Parts: sequence; structure tokens; C-alpha cells
Amino acid sequence: MPQEQPDNEHLHFWSFIDHAVSRTARELPGVDPLAMRLVLTLHRAANMLVYDLESTVHRPRGWSWPGFRVLFAVWLAGPVEAKKVAELSGMSRAAVSALVSTLERDGLVTKERAPHDGRAVHLGLTDDGMRAISGAFSAHNEREQEWAGSLSPDEQATLISLLEKLTAHSTHFEAKHRA
Repeated sequence: MPQEQPDNEHLHFWSFIDHAVSRTARELPGVDPLAMRLVLTLHRAANMLVYDLESTVHRPRGWSWPGFRVLFAVWLAGPVEAKKVAELSGMSRAAVSALVSTLERDGLVTKERAPHDGRAVHLGLTDDGMRAISGAFSAHNEREQEWAGSLSPDEQATLISLLEKLTAHSTHFEAKHRA
């Protein structure tokens, strides 16, 4: 007898979490539904936030989210080695290198060989890059305020504290992350 197809037309971005948790808990009794809900919700919220910032603030300026992250790191830490930008932005060195080529072509970033190591590259912002990132970040922060606006200052501080606790705990089970 063929298995009946589930009615998935009622599912949407957020209700899928409920569906995934309940079905998984039924089919795999050892699953921790609360941990699953936490990670799915956190992942979806982070993706929504990034997509919104990228589409409303950064894409209109011709940048991707990773491109913004590189400019942001160079702005705040620069002049800085490219490998440090990779670390600060949570990206691979190869990704940073590819983005820097585009940002340099667009007149936003400069590259120079590091005096202490001919293989290392120091990154800096051009005057245009400085104007671009400071203007973009003002718009970015306005959008951050809109996102954070549903929480009171105390709730924002609590959420920050909980997220810091969650990430700090990752060292106890050797979680993989970019260094």
C-alpha cells in the first residue's frame, strides 16, 4: 500500500519548526525536541536578519553580506592583515581574498605587502571606502534598531547574555568554527 502524501501546503517558514520537532520526536524517540527547537529557531532568525540587512542595506550599495563583513572588519581593525580579516569576519582566507579583489577593483580597499612578511597582505580602506562603510553602517544600525525594537533594553541584554553563554559553552564539546 503506497504511503499517503502529507499535506504540506499549510507549512510555512515558522510553522515548519513545529512540524519538524513534532514529527522528529515521534519518529526518533531519542531526539531532544527543546534543543532542536532552539537551534532551528536561532538559525531561522539569524538567516532572516542577515537576509533583511543584506537586501535592504547592502545589496542596494552593490555589496553582498560577506563583502560588508570584510569592509566592516577592515574599517574597525585596519590597516590589518587579510588573515586577521578572515578571522574577525568568520570567513575563510580564500573567501576574503576573492572579496578583497572585488572591493579593491571598486576603489574601496587597498592592498599592500606587509613589511615583516612578503607573503602577508595588509588591507586598508580608501577614502571612498571609508565614506562608503560609514554611510552603510549608519543605515545598517538603523535597521538593527528596528530589529531590536521589539525587545526592551533588559530583554536585549538578557538575549545577548544567553547567546554569549551558548557560544562560550561550545568550547566544552569542541564545536567546529572558523578561527
